[in-house]
Amino acid sequence: MAARVGLLFLLPHAVLASSSSRALTLTPSRARLPYPPPAFPTHRRGASSSTVASPPRLRSGPRGCLQPVRAMASSVNPYAAELAAAKKAVTLAARLCKTVQQNIVHSGIQSKADKSPVTVADYGSQILVSLALMMEVSGPFSLVAEEDSEELRKDGAEEILEEITDLVNETLADDGSYSMSFSKEGILSAIDNGKSEGGPTGRHWVLDPIDGTKGFVRGDQYAIALALLDEGKVVLGVLACPNLPLSSISNPNGSSSGDRIGALFSATIGCGAEVESLDGSPPQKISVCSIDNPVNASFFESYESAHSMHDLTSSIAEKLGVQAPPVRIDSQAKYGALARGDGAIYLRFPHKGYREKIWDHAAGSIVVTEAGGIVTDAAGNNLDFSQGRFLDLDTGIIATNTQLMPSLLKAVQDAIKEKNHAASLL
Repeated sequence: MAARVGLLFLLPHAVLASSSSRALTLTPSRARLPYPPPAFPTHRRGASSSTVASPPRLRSGPRGCLQPVRAMASSVNPYAAELAAAKKAVTLAARLCKTVQQNIVHSGIQSKADKSPVTVADYGSQILVSLALMMEVSGPFSLVAEEDSEELRKDGAEEILEEITDLVNETLADDGSYSMSFSKEGILSAIDNGKSEGGPTGRHWVLDPIDGTKGFVRGDQYAIALALLDEGKVVLGVLACPNLPLSSISNPNGSSSGDRIGALFSATIGCGAEVESLDGSPPQKISVCSIDNPVNASFFESYESAHSMHDLTSSIAEKLGVQAPPVRIDSQAKYGALARGDGAIYLRFPHKGYREKIWDHAAGSIVVTEAGGIVTDAAGNNLDFSQGRFLDLDTGIIATNTQLMPSLLKAVQDAIKEKNHAASLL
């Protein structure tokens, strides 16, 4: 990729003229990004640096896909280029996250009391995903992500900023995909690429750089979750799950002896869902389970009781007659496991006052729906990702196959009514 350096930093004359005092400093092998940097390149290799593509006009495509006009003649998947970029982005971020998690486990940290390792990984993951998307995808760029640079700009944050900078640059050097490195000010600017508010128009990438931070600290499940919104609808999602077995989950911790570890789930609207190994394997189509009897169903829920009301999910399971114990794992890895049939139901009921963020569900929900499942709120409404950074929904989120959804929805609503009635008597 070293040969790309000349292309990547071709800038319009006006930008060069206005920032001559902050000119790029190139080394023989990589370019260090300055601050404030010119906008990251938003073109793929071979594109003109002076041409900014307009958002493509959409129309109905094969199998109900929303298909950009420019892709009609070339591909059945209208988002093939974006899908490839998304996979590359989360795989690169997973490389950094695995390094940090290994260090956490080896150091004996067992809680988030020392937040610095998690913070380094969160920021580093977001930076690498932002960079990869900007390098690989053409057109205007918008990223809705969890982190911003406010805390890192405060006095006393210099050490952790240096750690982030070093880790990001080491990951880039080890990976070799992009011949460049970041300055500290470039790191801050790159993080703030994620401050978009999203919304119902245009294209917006949606990122959770580390979903499942408590699982990450424990050495268990977490995910790098990335989705694409187009005109308010989730059209693409990828989930990098570095600790999830490639084939199936065989115990509540999500590990299986002798199995290949590290799964990458992906889905594009109207084109199905797939799983492949994070370190490279041919993608395999996946589908949700076909169980139609709730008695035989197993369900996923959050590992941490602080994240979901386990008493409510227990009541729902009892009403359904579910006999298997819940499978409790962290992060959107649950969505991936559900999509390939490891379990039949996913239940999430946050405690009162919590507002769901779109990055916690955008990628996972499309992986499940493209695998043949259904994802709704507790009232049976489709999730609406077009209203900004938050999901406004009824009580909780449920996901299952089409056969079980009617009975699941009834059990959910009955359990909620009972819980609310009991609370009113107190």
